[in-house]
Amino acid sequence: MVKAKFGMLSVILLGINSIIGSGIFLLPGQAEKLIGPASILVFIFDMLLIISIALCYAEDATYFQKNGGPYLYAKEAFGNFVGYEVGFSVWAISIIAWATMSNAFTTALGAIFPVLTQPLWKDLTILLLLGALTLINISGITLTKLVNNVITVAKLIPLLIFVGVGVFFINGAHFTPFVVTTGSFGGSFGSAAILIFYAFTGFEALAIAAQEFRNPQRTIPLAIIVVLAVVALLYILIQVVSIGVLGPQLATSSAPIQDGLERMIGPAGKTLVAVGTIVSILGIATAQSFYLPRIGASMADNGVMPKVVGYRNRQNVPAVAMVISFVIAYPLAISGTFQTLAAISVVSRFAQYIPTILAVLIFRRRKVQQGSRFRVPFGPVLPILAVLVSLWLLSKASVFQLVMGLGCLVIAMPFYWFLERGQRSTH
Repeated sequence: MVKAKFGMLSVILLGINSIIGSGIFLLPGQAEKLIGPASILVFIFDMLLIISIALCYAEDATYFQKNGGPYLYAKEAFGNFVGYEVGFSVWAISIIAWATMSNAFTTALGAIFPVLTQPLWKDLTILLLLGALTLINISGITLTKLVNNVITVAKLIPLLIFVGVGVFFINGAHFTPFVVTTGSFGGSFGSAAILIFYAFTGFEALAIAAQEFRNPQRTIPLAIIVVLAVVALLYILIQVVSIGVLGPQLATSSAPIQDGLERMIGPAGKTLVAVGTIVSILGIATAQSFYLPRIGASMADNGVMPKVVGYRNRQNVPAVAMVISFVIAYPLAISGTFQTLAAISVVSRFAQYIPTILAVLIFRRRKVQQGSRFRVPFGPVLPILAVLVSLWLLSKASVFQLVMGLGCLVIAMPFYWFLERGQRSTH
């Protein structure tokens, strides 16, 4: 039997689904509050940074056909320890993010069905959601691909309506003054950049699941470029329309797209965006459930996790890693203690981004590309610049964000030590 795989269109939709979540429905107002209409420049800055990082992922992907993404790149470039640290943090953050999205989904659904705000019903809904996504993934690629494609298209509809209708309601006076800050421009810009960067993360899912795609060395680089071009353009247009329609009220809006569309077309607009938000969160949870078990399985395939974690069923799905992810995610989701994840998630992402960027420079000397000859433009300049800008952005994070965001690297150390010791004792 020929194994089902994602084609180019499905890979692009998976990438879009992995990036566009609850963030863009909530962040425009917070960015406006920090720096005013100049928040448009923050979106452009983050767009350039994330594209630079993504291009490095795209080149790295041309050297491998296996799953793993940032874990695999870090391991091959810097050795088992760095690879383990990156892989552990990616899997841990992905599981926590999956749990957080399931909690957020139930909370959003509770706004429509208040009974779901009761602890028993909320916990049961989370169990049904995580359980259903686990079963969908274990059943194989075909059903997962169908669910992902439908949800991705559904979540884009309210965003496209918001932009398409909103351009006719823009008030140019809302863009002056252009810079509005309570502190220094640099400090406000940095804080806004960290906040907005969260909305761009998730594209790395494409590299993690390389084996599930047709011709991954060609598909992944092209898909990453197309996905980020589409997402970046949509985000910038959303911010422009949000400012143009809501003006100063944007800074105090907790649901700017919802408020903006309500102003344009009435209560129906608010309902449309409310449903869109729920679908969007469901989409992120679906995408996360697809690639997070493949992180653990990839580590098992390379001998840095117990072999059983890498077990695949008849549909070639890493079923054990999927079940482990579910078993860990459910108690985290019902505990309700992960509201701070969004604030620290950007910091944690750089634990995988920076090694992946630097791996490009190493692979160019050590490895031969397979199937695709894609290279990051401008030689070593763009990767080095991406690392420097990433470090600058990290310098704008608070101590709490740094400690919480990079804590997984410290937690992983004893696990690695015990694993290495066990492997040495068997030889």
